[in-house]
Amino acid sequence: MPDRSLTPRQAGAVAGLVWPHATVTGVLARTGGQLSAVYEVRHTESPDPVIVKIYSEQWRWKLAKEVHLYRVLNDHGVAAVPTIMHAERSTDLIGSAFTIMTRLPGRPLSEVAGELDGGELRGIYRQMGEALSAVHRIGQDAYGYLTTRVLDPAPDNTTYMRRQFAKKLREFGEYGGDPALHDAVRARVAEQSRLFARCESPSLCHNDFHEGNVLVAHGAGGWTLTGFVDVENAVAADPLLDLAKTDYYAIRGDRAKLSGLLDGYGPLPPDWPERLRLYRLYHALELWDWFASIGDTSPLPGIADDIRTLTGRS
Repeated sequence: MPDRSLTPRQAGAVAGLVWPHATVTGVLARTGGQLSAVYEVRHTESPDPVIVKIYSEQWRWKLAKEVHLYRVLNDHGVAAVPTIMHAERSTDLIGSAFTIMTRLPGRPLSEVAGELDGGELRGIYRQMGEALSAVHRIGQDAYGYLTTRVLDPAPDNTTYMRRQFAKKLREFGEYGGDPALHDAVRARVAEQSRLFARCESPSLCHNDFHEGNVLVAHGAGGWTLTGFVDVENAVAADPLLDLAKTDYYAIRGDRAKLSGLLDGYGPLPPDWPERLRLYRLYHALELWDWFASIGDTSPLPGIADDIRTLTGRS
């Protein structure tokens, strides 16, 4: 987690933006990442804690993106996301930009998945499929990376995905990736790029819908998905690109998870297995580039093996 601590005094100043008379009774670090730090803040004005998300200076622009997309999701009836209560773009108050949002109940699925049996996981993944399907019903005007709009919009999926693969292959080479693997990816994309045109219109895609961003709780009826968070990576794209990221990051051959996700999601086009495999290749390439860019080399051999398998070169 980035070094952006939230002291009780700072938490009191933050809570005062929403509740002027609040007294902070607790500050708890929650799951964060490379781009942000997340805290649960408890206070006297409500029994419900709030979440404070603090952005590093480099990524402060992502605050506006998250505010916009959470509001879009709420406006379209996707209730399983936080509500933004305050967004502070200035760094004057605590030295960083931040948002205050409602806290969703539950724990990250990543914290409990190892304790669940196949039936329980299938049930949760079915609910994840339903949630992702609701997100994908929100259409977009063009393909591309989302902020408060689509940046550098592409008119069709072929243009967008060719551009993305070219960018990630360039980065792969710059970070010292295996030239033979680089060529294998390029050849596979050339062989199968016809699949990109099968997507006729773009959808809102979460683009990070894995177990660390999905919240669950256990009740009398079993395990329930209580919500999902972190829309920092959202794009306008083929819905199968989103499903492929969940598959590559979280499912990884687990039949109970995959059958649950697809059952909850609903009907897919006949060619979905081919497209999913090609998109998994993209996500593996992108992930290799990401770890290389931050100097974390330990995962690179395993991801390279995945790329080798997905190009048929293993």
